[in-house]
Amino acid sequence: MQRSNTIQSTGLIAVRRRIPWKGLFFLAVVYLVWGSTYLAIHVAVSPEGGMPPFALGAMRLGTAGALMLGWAAVTGRTVRLPGRELVTHATLGTLLWLGGNGLVVWALTRTSSGYAALLMGAMPIFAALLDAGLARRAPSRRAVLGLILGVAGIAALSAPELRAGGAAVLGGMIALTLAALSWATGSVYGSRRPVTVDSTVSSGWVLLFGGAGFGLVSLLRGEPTATPSTEALYALAYLIVIGSVVGFGSYMIALRLLPTDLVMTHAYVNPVVAVILGWWLLGEPLSPTTWVGAALVLLGVYNVFRGRPGA
Repeated sequence: MQRSNTIQSTGLIAVRRRIPWKGLFFLAVVYLVWGSTYLAIHVAVSPEGGMPPFALGAMRLGTAGALMLGWAAVTGRTVRLPGRELVTHATLGTLLWLGGNGLVVWALTRTSSGYAALLMGAMPIFAALLDAGLARRAPSRRAVLGLILGVAGIAALSAPELRAGGAAVLGGMIALTLAALSWATGSVYGSRRPVTVDSTVSSGWVLLFGGAGFGLVSLLRGEPTATPSTEALYALAYLIVIGSVVGFGSYMIALRLLPTDLVMTHAYVNPVVAVILGWWLLGEPLSPTTWVGAALVLLGVYNVFRGRPGA
């Protein structure tokens, strides 16, 4: 998405005085909402929830995208997507939702919601490195240090789960790492692509493309028919209305108004929300290793961020 012309620098410190309050409001919504979606997904795709992971994603995104486009049409906005922007929105739907969220949903059939959120805290590291590569500049020493700390944090977070779950958890760990890379790639790509349509229309199309991808994967995997529990249906409704319509709509607006590196800080806050909710509502354990790993990941992210020009 094309960022506001008032944002001239990529570093947080350099642009803080000119960051629009509207952008910060929508980023705050993302902070709060997306930390809770890990828990909702975990409830829906658990054995008791009865919802296959990719079928869940198809229902969630397809419904949310249709709601957003329907609302745009009712309020008089043009919902037709210009031909030159079809590729942009299809790519965003694939990278952000099928690659990023899809792998998270699959991993949550094998791991806890708090663990998944913490591992996704490495996302800003990938985003910073991708930005540096596109700008054709070498990462700073702080960025390299941040990457090392982030990898160490991921290793610390993964060790207890790997000991307890073995190969199944290893697959979840790899999926979550790839999910973070995919979401970061989509965010960097989206922040650099010009989009002329209304933000609600743009968000709706990205959700529809993502939902179509989920549906295709569900068919190819031969997922069973969903038999959702009452709790899973509540979780699905929450994911559609709050997680997708409200959360993703806010994310797309924030990407337009704020620097990408600032928007990506949602990965710092979401794990805290997810871990607290997982502990409070599902009784997921909080071990000392969890806190050490989380601290290393966040310290690594901070160093990557501070190592960028203008920071």
